[in-house]
Amino acid sequence: MTPKESKLLADALGLPQYERADLAARLIDSLDQTFDQDAGSAWDAEVARRISDLDSGLVELIPWPEARRMILGTPDGASEA
Repeated sequence: MTPKESKLLADALGLPQYERADLAARLIDSLDQTFDQDAGSAWDAEVARRISDLDSGLVELIPWPEARRMILGTPDGASEA
């Protein structure tokens, strides 16, 4: 990392959290100049499908503690520090 980059990073890390988040989002947006015209409608269709699956009983919600345990692979009742 160049001295200029190090200074910029140090300055950015000194910002309040919401300003860092805004800065990070703007930096990421500046990197991706392509826009998929179909992405929005594809996400809308996926959300509608998942809601339909829930409403029909095809799938069931999993409580967060159980989902977290499954994701982390911890045994029942174990503490995840």
